[in-house]
Amino acid sequence: MGTPLLSDSEITEALSELDGWSREGASITRAIEADSFLSGIDLVRRVAEAAEAADHHPDIDIRWRTVTYSLSTHSAGGLTAQDVALAREIDRLARPGG
Repeated sequence: MGTPLLSDSEITEALSELDGWSREGASITRAIEADSFLSGIDLVRRVAEAAEAADHHPDIDIRWRTVTYSLSTHSAGGLTAQDVALAREIDRLARPGG
């Protein structure tokens, strides 16, 4: 048995507590605009380290200073607590001094 999927109400509740995240089908996404291209890349590096430590990896799209993160637990076929936890960590890392 894998990681259980979140219910629609659990996803809605989680999104109400996350900064700038929205649901797109079986994923949650957030676009973050960095001050510069290099600061966006640095955030990607820090998120990658956190994702590797959690063994849970986001899809990442880099467009100049805008970095979009998309989270889904592919092995479970949708959103799980792992996605919410990583979204919270991305939010923490994206804050100044994060």
